[in-house]
Amino acid sequence: MPEKQKINILWYTKDLRTRDQESLYRIMQEDTPFLALYIFDEDFYREKQWGFRKCGRYRAKFLLETVRGLSSALKEKNIPFLVKYGKTESIFKELSEKYTVEKIFCQQEWTRDENETERRIKNVLPFTSWEKSYTQFLISPDCTREYFAKVPIQFTAFRQKLEKNFTVREEFDSEHLTYNKSGPELHFTSDDVSLKSLGFDEFEPDRRTAFPFSGGERQASERLSYYFSGSGKLDTYKETRNGMKGTDYSSRFSAWLADGSLSAVTVYHEIKKYEARKGSSESSYWMVFELLWRDFFRHTSLEYRDRIFHQRGINGKIYDYTPDPELIRQWTEGETASGFINANMMELKHTGWMSNRGRQNVASYFSKILKQDWRIGAAYFEEMLIDYDVHSNYGNWMYLAGVGNDPRNRIFSPEKQAAQYDPEQEFIQLWLNR
Repeated sequence: MPEKQKINILWYTKDLRTRDQESLYRIMQEDTPFLALYIFDEDFYREKQWGFRKCGRYRAKFLLETVRGLSSALKEKNIPFLVKYGKTESIFKELSEKYTVEKIFCQQEWTRDENETERRIKNVLPFTSWEKSYTQFLISPDCTREYFAKVPIQFTAFRQKLEKNFTVREEFDSEHLTYNKSGPELHFTSDDVSLKSLGFDEFEPDRRTAFPFSGGERQASERLSYYFSGSGKLDTYKETRNGMKGTDYSSRFSAWLADGSLSAVTVYHEIKKYEARKGSSESSYWMVFELLWRDFFRHTSLEYRDRIFHQRGINGKIYDYTPDPELIRQWTEGETASGFINANMMELKHTGWMSNRGRQNVASYFSKILKQDWRIGAAYFEEMLIDYDVHSNYGNWMYLAGVGNDPRNRIFSPEKQAAQYDPEQEFIQLWLNR
């Protein structure tokens, strides 16, 4: 029996890019041939929690576009890329039957679902070594450990200690590398994965959407260039970031950051290039401020692990709620007593997008006024949001439910918020008057 060919695998998960891609950069330094791999896990697309899917049609469509774009980018680099639909561990097992898989290069994860997936892979590849990277952070965990023995419970303490002293690594020069080694002869072909195969019907985007963008690294790069150079929108970011209508009141980077087709480090360095050209401003500072918030929730989940999914959250407070399926239905369908809440929920239902201001209000309303289990609201967001990210989603929901990083028992008044952020009721009319 001939000896199996040795290969390494670049396992793409939430780092779907070629620019500033540490795993890609490091695997290219190896002598062993490799192939890149992305798996649409069938169990993930079937699984439900609290009656909601782990991924809805909006994010599924965006992800399909991202993977197709990645396929084209890797093809230009002569890198073999395998896209499969099925059980993750079964696909790794099939590969191991044809090849000796020496190393798996991937992004480091630490939350519940991701840990379980890795455990299943290790069961079928017990002798394979792993090379992991923490490049989803702006500030690496090693850096924060120099300042904190434990991540502070409050963002202000985290920010004030770090913001004048932190350093951000340079981008990995993976974008310009080309694969010249003779790769393994593939005995597998990629699957033709579609919305239908993931369990969704094809659909046309709602014309009212504030997120009319496609997935993919190229689209992320175009938005980055537009926001910082072509339009100059960064100049007014601080003033517009609480907007609710239109496509430019915020950067919209979150969806590309969430699936890793754009890195936070890239955004940071583009901000610094902008400041070198035009000078620093409150708006450029505020963009870095928001990147720090994103990082803070990642450091928090790394610190507390699966406690971010517990009813009492990371601070262990008793959470008072009264289960009521009808109230939950009214909230998800935009049929509550508040027109402002309903408009935001209708936007989410029909587009997969909601403004940051809207998210804070509907989460506060669900957990504090309707007094429903905040984890159900978080699960609904997980299904619906194009830019769903486990760390930011559960971090924000805990925060607004009072069991996370905010010690205050704040409650948003929808009426006051509507008067402040939608004084002419343009947003409400857009979504409630059809």
